[in-house]
Parts: sequence; structure tokens; C-alpha cells
Amino acid sequence: MGVFTFTNEYTSTIPPARLFKALVLDSYNLIPKLMPQAIKSIDIVRGDGGAGTIKQINFIEGGKVSSMKNRVDELNEKTFTYKYTMIDLKEKFEAIVYEVKFEPTPEGGSKNKMTSMYYAKGEVELKEEDVKAGKERALGMYKVAEAYLLQNPDAYA
Repeated sequence: MGVFTFTNEYTSTIPPARLFKALVLDSYNLIPKLMPQAIKSIDIVRGDGGAGTIKQINFIEGGKVSSMKNRVDELNEKTFTYKYTMIDLKEKFEAIVYEVKFEPTPEGGSKNKMTSMYYAKGEVELKEEDVKAGKERALGMYKVAEAYLLQNPDAYA
């Protein structure tokens, strides 16, 4: 089993607390509203949102995947850190683990770092196009939420 690790950083004019509330704490409500063309719903299957919670993301019909499940491993509202694992993967991976951290910048915005760890089954090779597609999906969701927060300055304040 191979482990592939990738790190991405993004900056935003939005403070870390607002981004964390929108993208982590209330993502199951906000993201389906902002991205109805891709995500039908996000349901909490088990738990209360904290560590151990299982969330199921349900995609619109006709996509490559109908749903996926994430397990919350760590959630810290004081340090704006979040770690979760994509579970129930059937093909190439045992699991995909994401660690997200939102940090304040001197200008009042945030620096946001996401580390992705892919735990491959057997001798599976991770293709650059798969990594790029995953990055683009994550960045797309991030940018949609950021735009919403910019247009709605009182949301998640």
C-alpha cells in the first residue's frame, strides 16, 4: 500500500472563523444550496457533527458517483482545524484523509491549508489527472463559499 500526500494553500480576504463556520460547521446546509448543480444533499448519518460523525454527500443523478461518506476525525473550533476521512471507497484507495487548517493573516483574511493523504490499495498508482480533478473540485467549492460570504457580510459572522 502506497501513501501519496499533497498540500494546497489558498488565501482569502475572509477571516478564518467565517470560513470555518461556513465550510466546516455548516457545510451540510450551505454547500447543497450553493452547488445544487452538483450536490443534492449532505446528510449526517451518525453523530452530532463532531469527531466520529459520518456524513454522506449525495450527488445529483448522472454523475460518476451517486454518494460518498466522510468520517469526522478531528474538529477544533478554537484552532480552526478539521480532519476527516473519506470512507467506503471501493476502487483504488483504502481511505483518503484530509487535514484542513484556517489561519489568520495580518490583513484580516486567512491562509487556508489542505493536506490530502491518499492510502492506495496494493500497487495502485495515483494519476496526476485524478489529483488535479480533486484539487479543482475542492477549490471550486471553496471559491463558491468565499463568493457567498463576500456577498453576504453578515452570514456566519
